Amino acid sequence: MRPTSWWIGLTARVRATAGSEDGMTTAELLGNAALGIAALVAIWAVLQALGLDIVNWIRGQLGV
Repeated sequence: MRPTSWWIGLTARVRATAGSEDGMTTAELLGNAALGIAALVAIWAVLQALGLDIVNWIRGQLGV
């Protein structure tokens, strides 16, 4: 091998690895977690606002 051929090979391997889309990054995981938390907060808010109405409707449907 010529002295510079190892550098060219290393550079090619680094570029190939950097260009691949394998795995998830920390930013993607944090983004998914934030969306999950936002969905839970939205569901909680809806249940707080409509919870008693829903329970009363279910009771009325069951005749309790």
